[in-house]
Amino acid sequence: MLIRSLPSLLVLPAAIAWALPGVAQAQATGATDLDEVVVTGTRTEVPLADSLVPAQVIDRDEIERSQARSLVDLLKGRAGIGFSNQGGLGKLTTLNLRGTESDHVLVLVDGVRIGSATAGLAMFQDLPVDQIERIEIIRGPRSSLYGSEAIGGVIQVFTRNAGPGLDRNFRIGGGSNHLREASAGFGYRGPRGWVSANAAWQETDGINACRGSGTLFQGCFADEPDDDGYRNVSLNLRAGFRLADTLELDGHVLHADAFNEFDGTIFGGNEADNVQQVLGTRLAWTPSARTRVTAQLGRASDKSTNHFADAASDTRSFVSTFDTRRDTASLQGDFGLGDAHLISAGADWQRDEVTSSTTFLDGDGTPVDGRDNTGVFVEYQGRFGAHRVQASVRNDDNEQFGSHATGSLGWGVGFGNGWRLSANAGTGFKAPTFNDLYFPFSANPTLAPERSKSFNLGLAQQGDAWRWGLDVYETRIDDLIGLDATWTPQNIEQARIRGAELTGAITLAGWDIAAQASHTDPRNRTDGANDGNLLPRRARNSARLDVDRAFGDLRLGLTASGASHRYDNAANSVRLGGYGTLDLRLAWALTSRWTLEARASNVFDRRYETIAWYDQPGREYGLSVRYAARD
Repeated sequence: MLIRSLPSLLVLPAAIAWALPGVAQAQATGATDLDEVVVTGTRTEVPLADSLVPAQVIDRDEIERSQARSLVDLLKGRAGIGFSNQGGLGKLTTLNLRGTESDHVLVLVDGVRIGSATAGLAMFQDLPVDQIERIEIIRGPRSSLYGSEAIGGVIQVFTRNAGPGLDRNFRIGGGSNHLREASAGFGYRGPRGWVSANAAWQETDGINACRGSGTLFQGCFADEPDDDGYRNVSLNLRAGFRLADTLELDGHVLHADAFNEFDGTIFGGNEADNVQQVLGTRLAWTPSARTRVTAQLGRASDKSTNHFADAASDTRSFVSTFDTRRDTASLQGDFGLGDAHLISAGADWQRDEVTSSTTFLDGDGTPVDGRDNTGVFVEYQGRFGAHRVQASVRNDDNEQFGSHATGSLGWGVGFGNGWRLSANAGTGFKAPTFNDLYFPFSANPTLAPERSKSFNLGLAQQGDAWRWGLDVYETRIDDLIGLDATWTPQNIEQARIRGAELTGAITLAGWDIAAQASHTDPRNRTDGANDGNLLPRRARNSARLDVDRAFGDLRLGLTASGASHRYDNAANSVRLGGYGTLDLRLAWALTSRWTLEARASNVFDRRYETIAWYDQPGREYGLSVRYAARD
């Protein structure tokens, strides 16, 4: 368990950083701009401008410039992304990508697959934004490279790592609802090795997350009019060494320990201790400029222990615990055939294990605590003049549901003045979760994977200081898991999702302007009363606008985002209104190393809900001081 004492946590990276030599010899690097490279869409490095699948990159500069205090704030309003949140910072958050289900998004941290094997969700609210170096967002199915879960797309989070030489960072801040936070870290990269350590702490008294309802099947099943706090303490360690000119070994650890208060009952609890941990190591062998072999091991842990705190009796009783572990191993070889062709082939192994206060049972009543999955894939990337091609196929053999094959095909062509046309088609699937398969009295061990077919057509243009892109798509999902008349999960539902995404950015007279807008039409196509209805908790329209400008040592910025109305249930009888918010920010460079930051979020105090009964924060303010140095 990570130590919760802030001073002890922050002293570790700070002490190591200042104990290192004051001046480090910077390692020579090429001209490659890492911000313009994406790896998630192909499992190999590809210039972002050449990606045949819709992709977006958010780098550390943009993260700091936005002053976002959570991953949810950082991603809200971006193309194809929708959120549902249970009451502010640290509260349970689910993400929809291109209108698909929240468990149809594959989430990776430094190449390691994360998420709960029981619920099938990644805990976005517990991934600390201060620990993130870079985010890659891939919109559209990638099951042909990654297997299960990547129906809507893939989001990969890269944690902070060492740059050339020695760098140190420190930040302390506070804000509305008694927000307190601090972070500190260092990174050192020499000619043959590198090491970095970063620690972060965030705590808030929160808001009254649920406006309360003790009525059965409504709200949070409880009426507790109090503030619901949140605390997150995290540590990120990374290190690596070049064993030889052709051999490189690295490892990483991310540990986030969170405490969350919520409105609940004695049956489900009202407090949760959540631990997210990601461990990984990678060995890369590059015997030539055209050959690379990579082996990777990883473990992702997701543990949640729930209690019920009774204020009247001043007691705290145990309710439940769910501890899932996901062990993974992969081997991948990339082989260049000349300068214009690349073949990648590999194998992935995964084992999910569950330790829980609830016993998961198969159809014979036998306890089940784990399952294996083995996948093999091959991918081709080629260039023929102005044309680019990407094709991949994969087969997954799962211990529970057997084999499942997926594939994708992409094509793109560039034709003068920065124009580019692209088309993609792909299939995807989602393996049922442990809750779907084995949860006592509400499971079906005979469930089959959910299946999808998707098509995307894109048109884009890029100039020296501007770019824009338009993507239109359709996704059809079969065998969606729903509940029958006896409340048993069955593969009985279907959905058809159509949409369009428009993105653009320009630097104009010193102003940095980025805009993105999404339209999605996620329809239920299941025979019955809900046929033709919108899928619940999806807004059909959303948008985001970021504007920033530097005036000497002063930088100003704003983010405007919003979404149209949504329905909270499959029957479309509970309507949640649309909303728009405006965030303002200011950064003043006091010196070359010290920066004062101020922000105002939701400045017009817009009241809205993304889930019925659960409030979102109103107007909030924040102030922080940041230190950054590199030698």
